[in-house]
Amino acid sequence: MIVRSFNEWSRLRSVVVGRADNARVPTHDVSLRAVNYAGSTRTVPSGPYPQRVIDEANEDLEHLCTVFATAGVSVYRPEIPRTDVRHGANSWCSDGYYAFCPRDGLLVVGDTIIETPMALRARYTDAFPYRRILQEAMLDGARWIAAPRPQLPDDGYEEDADRDRKSLRNLEPVFDAANVLRANEDLFFLESNSGNVLGAQWLQRALGPEYRVHVLKGIYSYMHLDSTISLLRPGLALLNPERLNAANVPSALEKWRILWCPPPVDIGFFDPYEHASLWIGMNLLMLDEQTAIVERSQVPLIRALEQEKITVVPVPMRHARTLGGAVHCVTLDLKRD
Repeated sequence: MIVRSFNEWSRLRSVVVGRADNARVPTHDVSLRAVNYAGSTRTVPSGPYPQRVIDEANEDLEHLCTVFATAGVSVYRPEIPRTDVRHGANSWCSDGYYAFCPRDGLLVVGDTIIETPMALRARYTDAFPYRRILQEAMLDGARWIAAPRPQLPDDGYEEDADRDRKSLRNLEPVFDAANVLRANEDLFFLESNSGNVLGAQWLQRALGPEYRVHVLKGIYSYMHLDSTISLLRPGLALLNPERLNAANVPSALEKWRILWCPPPVDIGFFDPYEHASLWIGMNLLMLDEQTAIVERSQVPLIRALEQEKITVVPVPMRHARTLGGAVHCVTLDLKRD
């Protein structure tokens, strides 16, 4: 296992695929309300997700693993997490979350894997199910580092923020790996409920001057970047027209050709677990510059990609909105050409 991945589109050779076992909504606290449910009036119960959701999500992940294996991609899986075990720091205590989305807490840049300082208290131990993979990667030559563990105090969040105003304050470096997209030397970093400017500054210093971290501000506060921008191949980006327009396209993308994502198809969610918007439908993974893996219901997007001469592999992701992750979220590329 040689870790080497600089962008979102080169030929994929090895990948981590998450698992839904023991997925749960963690104990409600200021971090969960400010990060995942900012401005929401929906009441979501704490505790394990329904077994049907977990079983069907695991079926879809197994199908995705088969797609990768058929394409000659090596697949790694995390350990099943103990989400019922409580952990804490700095006078707070929480239970766990899940190992469904390896993209959220682990960032691969070149030959480096970074455990990121995540915004949710429930994800303080998020990297633990991946430690066997991380250690194997290190022994095979990867650089394995972790950002400073955040304290996540109550005053690090603006609990009354709504979905149009970010709730994460700039007290200490905090960011999820899914706030970042990679385009070789350029990294796009979304300032949002799950990533602050101090986090971007730490990342820039950790990576050094050979990389440029572009902070995207005032675009989308709710959470991650990969339901707003997808980088399809050099010079071609898929953008969310509800959050971006000709006036606010990031300057680092000004020379790129833009494909505006058509309205997504609503795949629904298991009530009351609404954990992602309709735009999770544009959350795709490039197998290479000519091949995209896309949630199978997104027919308008599939047709738009095919117009760009991109071959689409449709896959089921029945609980993407329920669990808060589609194809890009539930994978972590370790090696690309």
